[in-house]
Parts: sequence; structure tokens; C-alpha cells
Amino acid sequence: MPPPDADLPLSPDSAPGAPEPGAREPATGITRRTLLRRGALAGAALSLPALAGPIRPAAAATLRRPGSLPNPRARAGTVNKAMPFDHIVVVMMENHSFDNVLGALAVAGSTAADGLTFGSTGAATNSNPGTAKTAATVSAFPFASTAQGRAVSQTWNATHKQIDAGRMDGFVRSTGSAQPMGYYPQTVLPFAYSLALTFTIGNRWFSSAPCQTFPNRRFLMAGTAYGNIASSTSSLYNAPPPNGTIFDRLQTHGISWRNYFSDIPQTVIIPSIIGKYFTHLAPISRFHSDCASGKLPSVSFVDPEFGLVSDVGSALAGTPFLAGISARLGRVGGDEEDPQDMYYGEKWAYGILKSVLSSPAWPRTLLIYTYDEHGGYYDHVPPPAALAPDSIPPKLGAGNVRGGYNIYGPRVPAIVVSPYSIPGGATDVVHDHTSVLATIEAKWNLPALTYRDANAATVMDFLDLEQPPLLHPPKLVGPSSTGPSGPV
Repeated sequence: MPPPDADLPLSPDSAPGAPEPGAREPATGITRRTLLRRGALAGAALSLPALAGPIRPAAAATLRRPGSLPNPRARAGTVNKAMPFDHIVVVMMENHSFDNVLGALAVAGSTAADGLTFGSTGAATNSNPGTAKTAATVSAFPFASTAQGRAVSQTWNATHKQIDAGRMDGFVRSTGSAQPMGYYPQTVLPFAYSLALTFTIGNRWFSSAPCQTFPNRRFLMAGTAYGNIASSTSSLYNAPPPNGTIFDRLQTHGISWRNYFSDIPQTVIIPSIIGKYFTHLAPISRFHSDCASGKLPSVSFVDPEFGLVSDVGSALAGTPFLAGISARLGRVGGDEEDPQDMYYGEKWAYGILKSVLSSPAWPRTLLIYTYDEHGGYYDHVPPPAALAPDSIPPKLGAGNVRGGYNIYGPRVPAIVVSPYSIPGGATDVVHDHTSVLATIEAKWNLPALTYRDANAATVMDFLDLEQPPLLHPPKLVGPSSTGPSGPV
């Protein structure tokens, strides 16, 4: 890997200035008319031959294959002008479920969100069986502050225990703590709720696999975890994904892209990306200046501060060939993974959204805001079956729960920010992180990487294509004026 140079310092850099079918309509009465829709997951319950038997002939005929084009009648790299954006910005935070971050949207005024259920007293009625260390039954409860404990787990085994064959009743048992049943109300996370109430949310956006950060971010960049199930240092020595990454597709077809980072770029999770495309990395200050000048690339991956306490940071810190990058890890962390204080993530994300909304490129920008996986926090919606991305099974040890990549992980928050977003709206179409890839591929007619992204839904169901209701940039509520340890 080339060393950092004066034009690209690998160091933290803070933002300038103040810190289809199944779609639900918002209470505002805005109607959805002509949408470019795709099936949520054609043949979603099917797996590839090496995992769970042969694909049924009828279903196989309907599936797109790796390497196929979204529009086979046009050349690869052809711009789809029906998609009303020229810039796609991808922001992925860390380790929270939909119910944990946005579960109280109904209380906040949303009629479209599928979050927690609240009784006449205002208390959430969702619950999980307890353990000897907790009450016999632990109901969902509001966190009083942005603080976060450590008693949650999103390992392969813990996540399968939490899902419990769709019962969603193993969250407390997986750690012996009540923490997984906590949720953040609007008063604690004002920015997250403001973003969700202003734009369009996904009620059925699942993490790509029932496990940790590394495999889920590999799905985001490559459409497959190619055997990975954990955020381990050893996985950083894996060979590159067999069919490459979305960055290879963009590069091959001359489509501009950049990975903007706060302390380390998420692309280090597939180290070959860093080696091949080092000049496509840029500090977060460059993102803010590119927004201000209206010069964002076609595709931007924008990363929060992972910090030493995160899965990403702790794995990198012990990796010799990434020492030059891991030495620059922040210590506080702003990606919202436990035990980080949520305030820092809210502040960082608010700054990103302010730059996007104030950019002269806003009328032609689409931002996807989501989380890599659920972090061990409760969600009430069972993950459905998923299409296995390829014939590479998870690398399971003797003590691992048996399973494959043919089921999603628990739901995560997902918000699509665009002038064409439906204010306060929601969609029930099934998405996962490969929907980001599907959207990029559909916009520029790029070859699919795996079966998963080839057949994933794009985010077009989040949009009203006949009118841009939010062409005039809306105002968002910022993070609480009370910081992690008192007034700021």
C-alpha cells in the first residue's frame, strides 16, 4: 500500500461550522404516482446450489445473474436519466436496530412507521423473556440519555439466538441484560427523528447478514461477505471478493467516486480497495468543500469516526499492514457503536446533512442513510429469507450456529434523503445493503456483482418521481444542546 502523502493526510478532520408496491403514504396526503419499481426480491427464499440445493427452474429463469446489466438493451455505463439524481451519497453508521433508534416514531407523529407498539399509558408493549439476572419479562423502555452500555452483542451466534427462528425473543437471553430492549425517544435523538420525519424511511431495510460489521459492510461494497461472519483481524487477510467491488465497476466505466473518511476509510475492510484506489480516499473536510462547491463525484461513501473502541477500530489496531491507518484512529468515536455516546454520531451526521442540503448540487443529489447491523438491540420484525449472493458459504467454526447467507439480519434504520423523497413517508418494500449497489448499478447500467445485488430492490420506491416535494432544502433539528456530560 502506498504511504500517505501531503495531498491526502490520513487523519481526522472535523466539519466546518456548527456542530412499488407496499409503500405507505404519509399523513400529508402526498400521493405516489408513476414509480420505477422493481420486485423486492425475486425468488428471495431460494439459495444457490452450493448452499441449499438447486434453484428451481421456474425461479432460475426470473433471476438476474452476476455480470448481467440492469438494462441489457443499453451499453454498460449508460446513464439512466429517469432516475432524478446525478450524485449518490452513502452514509452508514454502526450497530443499531430500527426499533432502537426510530422505534418511537409513532409517538413523534408518524403514521407510516412500523416501530414499537405503545399502549394507552404511553409505554411500549413489546417485550422479551428475561433471565435470572433480569426481570422475568423485560419490556421495551426508553433510554434517558445518549449514553450507551456494553451489554449488547451482534455476533453470529448471538444474532441467531436473538432472531430465534423468527420469534425475535432472544435479545435479553443473548447477553443476560435488559439493555437490548432499550430505545431512544425523540427527545434524546432529535436529529435522527427529524431526519426520519422529514424524508422517507424504509420499514423493511434489513442488514445483509445476521452478524457483525465486517461482513455487512462487505455486502455494501461487494454484494457478498464471501465467507466472513465476524469483525476479526484475521479476516483482513482474506483474498479480495471473487467478482470485485462496486468501486471496480465504477472505475472500469469511468464513473467518478470517492471514499471520504473521518479517521479511517471503511474501504480498509477490503484492503485491496485501498491498494488499488488510494487516490480516491479523501478526508471529511474535502466532502464539505466539495458539497459547498457543487463538485461531488457521482458516488460518495462518507464515513464517520470509527474510533478505537469500535469493531472496525479494534480490528485495525492489531493489523500490522494497516498500521499507518490504524495509528490515526480517533479515541472518542462517532459512528454510534456501543459504548460510544450517541451524541457524537448525531453531531457528525447533522453536519453531513447540513452540507448536503446547502450544496448547489442538492436538486440532483440522493443520500442513503443507514446502519450496518442491529448491534444486538431489539427489533420486532423477523428477518425474511434472502437470496444467497454466491456459492461461498459462511466459514463456521465448531461452536458456531449452523446457517448460511440465505437470511437477512435484523432491521436497521434507513432513510433516503432527496428532493424527491416523500415527506414523512415510508416504504414496506424489502431492502438490504445491496439495494445501495442495485441503485448505483441501475443509475449507470453497471454489471451486477452477485446474485444478491442483481436481484435487490433499488431505492426508487422511496421517491415521488412526478414532483420534488423537497426541492427547497428543509431545515433539520440538530443534536441535543446537552452533550454527553452536560451542557455544551
